This record gives sequence, C-alpha cells and structure tokens, in this order.
Amino acid sequence: MEREISSGWLMFIGFRAAEDRIVAALAEAGYADITRAQARLLAGIDLDGTRLVVLADRARIPKQTALALVNGLEAAGYVERVPDPSDGRARLIRLTAHGRGGLPVAIAEEARIEADWQALLGIRRMRALRRALWELALSADPHLHAPEDPQREEPEGGHNG
Repeated sequence: MEREISSGWLMFIGFRAAEDRIVAALAEAGYADITRAQARLLAGIDLDGTRLVVLADRARIPKQTALALVNGLEAAGYVERVPDPSDGRARLIRLTAHGRGGLPVAIAEEARIEADWQALLGIRRMRALRRALWELALSADPHLHAPEDPQREEPEGGHNG
C-alpha cells in the first residue's frame, strides 16, 4: 500500500527546489562558497542585524550550529558582529557590503521562481496558493506579520522583486 505524500512534504519539495535555484544563482554570480545551510541562515538576517539566538530560531537549528555557520560566514567576509544598540552586552550579526552584494541576486532569482510558478499555475491559482500559504504561516508563527492586504499582495500583472 502506497502512502499519500503529506502537504507539508509537498511544500518542502517546493521550498527545496526554490532554495536550489537561489543557491545556484548565487554561485553563478560569484558566491560559490555559500553552502545551503549558510544561505538559509543568511536569509534570516535583518538589514540592521539580528541576534544569533533569533537566527538560530528562524533557521530552526541549535544555537551552536548557528554559531558555527556564522563563524564560517564571518571568515568568508559575508557577515560581521556589531554591538546591539538596544543592549550593550549583546551582539548583532549584520551583513557586510560583500554579504549585501548577494541580495539582488537572490531577490532576482526569487522573482524568477515566482514568475515560473505563476506561469505554471496561472494568476488565479498562484494568488490562491499564496493566500493559503499566508494563512498557514500566520497560524504557525506568532511573530510573523501579514501584509496589509494578503488578498492582494501584488499589483495586477506584476510581481514582487
């Protein structure tokens, strides 16, 4: 008897495909030394910096693992540790200029992925998918904030990016 693939696993397959494309785009743009795990951690860094414990939580990894990844990213020049202005004892992990250089590459690939998925599903089904994913995400993450109008996240015929 064959077991049906769960919705969670199907979402993970889509996530991994998108992640593969983003990591490949970064490598092609000269950021070939970023591992998948490092890319996942980098994606959780706020522009003004993020505490290590928050990064670990966002990436769903132990703090020790996040620390090892940050150490590697720091050694490669992608991030730096800076004082947290809200707490002098704490440090923030912040992207360096080199680290910020990869952002347009990743954002552009995300836009291409969204466009490809919309071409496959059509505008109506893509919007329905995004609404459903927002509902699931908001129910799973109490710290997540919805866009002002999740029914219409993007203008007619356009995409974020």
